[in-house]
Amino acid sequence: MSLDVSPALLEQAERGEVDEAAFVDCVRTSLPYAWEMISSLVAQLKVDGGSFADNQTPPPDEQARGQLLRALASDAIRGALQRHFGVRLAFQNCHRVAVFPLDSSVDETLARFTSVRSQLLNQSPELRDC
Repeated sequence: MSLDVSPALLEQAERGEVDEAAFVDCVRTSLPYAWEMISSLVAQLKVDGGSFADNQTPPPDEQARGQLLRALASDAIRGALQRHFGVRLAFQNCHRVAVFPLDSSVDETLARFTSVRSQLLNQSPELRDC
């Protein structure tokens, strides 16, 4: 299971609508490496400014890598994180996470980051099986 869902949160889901703040808290506690990675990038973007902040350091182990994959491959989790932090998330390989402001002035930079060309240029033999 990718998230450690409390009985109360599961009951909410079974009844209908789920409180997004409760869902985000579930993500925070279930995927702490992914949460910390995204939180630190958001803080870096706020401090440094610029068009985006990204991580280029591979996760320390497979568990951490799995957390990033679960957080960013799930539309529900990714969308909730984007709304919570007020950013757009982008992802390359198994570790390169980037946060972009919602400002449309960075749309071109985001498009370049998520392009096929950038994906190909971000490859390396060390990451072949990540």
